[in-house]
Amino acid sequence: MRIAVVGGGPAGLYFALLMKRDWPELTVDVFERNQPDDTFGFGVVFSDQTLDTFKIADAQSYAAIRDNFAYWDDIEIHFKGDTFRVPGNGFCGCSRRSLLMLVQARARELGVNLHFGSEIADAETLKRDYDLVVGADGINSRIRENWRERFQPQTDLRPNHFTWMGSTRPFDAFTFFFKETEHGVFIAHCYQYEAGRSTWVLETDPETFAKAGLGAMDEAQSAAFLEGVFAEELQGHRLITNRSLWRNFPMIRCRHWVVGNVVLIGDAKATAHFSIGSGTKLAMEDAIALHRAMGQAKLDVAAGLKLFETQRREEVEKTQHAADVSLVWFEELKRFWDFEPLRFAFGLMTRSKAITYDNLALRAPDMVEAVDKLVADGLGDLAKRRKDGAPVPPAFQPFKLREMRVENRMTLSPMCQYSAQDGLPDDWHLMHYGSRAIGGPGLIFTEMTCVAPDARITPGCTGLWNDAQEAAWKRIVDFVHAHSTAKICLQLGHAGRKGATRLMWEGMDRPLPEGAWPIVSASPLPYYPESQVPREMTRADMDRVKAEFVAAAGRGERAGFDMLELHCAHGYLLASFLSPLTNKRTDEYGGSVENRLRYPLEVFRALREAWPREKPMSVRISATDWAEGGLSAADSVAIAEAFATEGCDLVDVSTGQTARESRPIYGRMFQTPFSDRIRNEAEVATMCVGNITTADQVNTIIAAGRADLVALGRPHLADPSFVLRAAAWYGVDTDQPVQYGPGKDQLMRNTPREREELETLKLKAKPSRHAPVIEA
Repeated sequence: MRIAVVGGGPAGLYFALLMKRDWPELTVDVFERNQPDDTFGFGVVFSDQTLDTFKIADAQSYAAIRDNFAYWDDIEIHFKGDTFRVPGNGFCGCSRRSLLMLVQARARELGVNLHFGSEIADAETLKRDYDLVVGADGINSRIRENWRERFQPQTDLRPNHFTWMGSTRPFDAFTFFFKETEHGVFIAHCYQYEAGRSTWVLETDPETFAKAGLGAMDEAQSAAFLEGVFAEELQGHRLITNRSLWRNFPMIRCRHWVVGNVVLIGDAKATAHFSIGSGTKLAMEDAIALHRAMGQAKLDVAAGLKLFETQRREEVEKTQHAADVSLVWFEELKRFWDFEPLRFAFGLMTRSKAITYDNLALRAPDMVEAVDKLVADGLGDLAKRRKDGAPVPPAFQPFKLREMRVENRMTLSPMCQYSAQDGLPDDWHLMHYGSRAIGGPGLIFTEMTCVAPDARITPGCTGLWNDAQEAAWKRIVDFVHAHSTAKICLQLGHAGRKGATRLMWEGMDRPLPEGAWPIVSASPLPYYPESQVPREMTRADMDRVKAEFVAAAGRGERAGFDMLELHCAHGYLLASFLSPLTNKRTDEYGGSVENRLRYPLEVFRALREAWPREKPMSVRISATDWAEGGLSAADSVAIAEAFATEGCDLVDVSTGQTARESRPIYGRMFQTPFSDRIRNEAEVATMCVGNITTADQVNTIIAAGRADLVALGRPHLADPSFVLRAAAWYGVDTDQPVQYGPGKDQLMRNTPREREELETLKLKAKPSRHAPVIEA
């Protein structure tokens, strides 16, 4: 079997040596365009976990790498004169040149044929002569680019500018510096990679880059300029250049990694932003995964490549998602610049979601205690404290909207139950809302409650357009108030073009086969090709629907609801006005975002006038359509600001479901960044939602200033006592009906002991299994 590897970087060399080691009879050729001692860049970063992976994959090369790395355990953050040091991170730095030399030597020793100064333009010249061709030729891969129609890459060129430089200044921690200048803010990501050598990745936003005139500077001039910016931080050391060109980071994803007997690995197939230090890690782990897949397939190339892509893709995409979130944090730095330094540092540490509140509490308990105090101090007399005066964790701090106080930050997300008859909530709804209220959330939201029979999504949707429905809702509200401390919010909505559809479990958003009612929308666009075509709303329709909303709000007030939410998300009627994908009107209600806002604001304004002044109101919006040509980030901020100006107290930030072409990028807390943007740019309180599953995540979100309330849906469906269990985990007292008192007492006794035992086990584990060889 003959294998050709294009690219002599860490990914290509590592795959070559692993294959030759385990199957010495193979012919393995590596083609590298540069010379063996050419090196660009300075150091690379590996975590403890990655080093363990290398140790298992090839003990000999691992030992060589281990003997040449500089180890550190801490992350240090310098911001506005404050310094924060967080231990327990377990990373090492290694010279890129040393790494390449070590892996080259190991490959030669095993009999890999290394061809330096060999330019391979495309795979066609190799695929006929080799059984397997591996494209490991980096970000600018010619293999990928010459076969674009086959690999189908997508490149997202990010706006921030960055350059890699070096220095002789030593470090004993991975260090972040944030410097404000007359031009704007500069960021330095710094780490030591060998004795007397450190990497400096310098980053700034496009406006600062332009104002500083960096685009017109050569390497030496850029280095001199940055030495001035970071003169204090360099401590008399100079910056070193090595092809230190300013660039924009390309986030690369490929629809296909494999075409025939050609496969892409490393940066050729997928990139991850340098802010999480995973580029070389991903590349070498790709090599390990491809080697493993070929072994599992007993060197059957087609089967092995299929296994590789199937088994490896999820892990790569998870890492890319973390990198995406991290890079956006740095791109949106202005959003956090006015944060208290402690909250800024906490947000930096938790930006990619790999580190959370609980995780940080094990690494840096003093920092988390200080964050708890910061959140509590911001609430003044409203804050909750333990008997010893220490504040409770952020998730359990109360929050006030107008005259309504909620006892904690966890809410029951609005979730349609599709179980009503003619809009009438019944015993199912009493059980659903009553049991969740008893479980402890500070606030519960009703499902989208429709303002008229023809406003329903499905025949199973609840409504509030007649006396019987009002009485049924009052029964539920009275139960919640009588047996819990939860507040309850009525969410009102109109389905618009997504109306007259089947129950969720019978075919979500698909049209009813019979019994459908006429539907309206901003424009006459069906949701699916087979869906009913809605009638474009006339001014008379708008007046009628607005009056139906106001009438339903009056019924909600008589039923005793504490709060009112207007549903303007998920492609329903009011959302269809907001999104340019669904609003094609040419009158004063279409076109600009200001025009698209006109009717939703009109409805909100009428509700705000009808709803008691002392009671809060919120609006649910889709902050993005997840589709080309849909709502922009600027649109979502403008929409939130407009509603806030009209008296909206809280923006319930969701995303998508606007159009069938939506392609969300899912992940843990995947919608939280949209809440973060609206909260900190529009300066309005927000509630976030979307794959948030633990109280730890809630603590992280609240403490980092990304939202004020956190809505949880499926966790509450699976466990009505979700909040009670979370309170027991953190040792926070919470109200429960007297009938359930013994259960609460047992939970409060046992859970802290279980948590203490778990944390003791974690703390007993060594911070690193790799002895530091080079001390900075």
